[in-house]
Amino acid sequence: MSNLTKPLLCIAHRGGPQMGPAPLPENSLAAIARALSLGVYAVEIDVFQIEGELLVTHDRRLGRVVSGQGIITEQPLSYLREQRLENGEPVPTLQQVLELVGDKALLNIEIKGQNSVLALKKILQDYIDSHQGSYEQYTISSFDHQQLYQCLQHIPQVKRGVLIEGIPLDYAACCELLKAYSFNTHLSFITPELIQDAQKRGLKNWVYTVNHEDDWRYMQSLGVDAVFTDKPDKLLEFNQH
Repeated sequence: MSNLTKPLLCIAHRGGPQMGPAPLPENSLAAIARALSLGVYAVEIDVFQIEGELLVTHDRRLGRVVSGQGIITEQPLSYLREQRLENGEPVPTLQQVLELVGDKALLNIEIKGQNSVLALKKILQDYIDSHQGSYEQYTISSFDHQQLYQCLQHIPQVKRGVLIEGIPLDYAACCELLKAYSFNTHLSFITPELIQDAQKRGLKNWVYTVNHEDDWRYMQSLGVDAVFTDKPDKLLEFNQH
């Protein structure tokens, strides 16, 4: 790697499921444990709030990664606890992921489902109080900027990452009101102007989901700080070049 480029911080997207010869289910404890063993900078997971519990999974509809049928938020918690991932794991809870990650990496919690903030506040607070933990270990991201604003009000000590998928007319201005730490943008909608505007505002630039070497090189050339990847092992190898 030339002196002009800095390594891309590696965020294991949904736990980094596509590593090595044997893929593991996304958002599984097994995938997260494997990513942690590599020494990734951060692990990213997704959460839905069901009956006050935060379940770690990405899809609003069951059937692709998690067994069962229907929309996740319309099912009772008792039904969801019976469902399994392909490797036989139950759907993890946020509490289990907090225990697994500990202080080994930053944990990026992406809010997927509605009405998640108060449950997230309680679960984080309980974990931190009982483990002498630190809010510095966590960042909360979402496409739901209303819930990010609620996070600013209820858990201001946790960093916020503002997720977007396109290129807003005012670039990264939406991060200002949310007092964001990072601007989390989509690989397909990256322009130098978007990145530069975020940099001017003092934001970290985190880009999702970046799985190929030519894209990693491009992200470096733009001065991106971190990328979410399904292949943390390959990104960490790339950073060694």
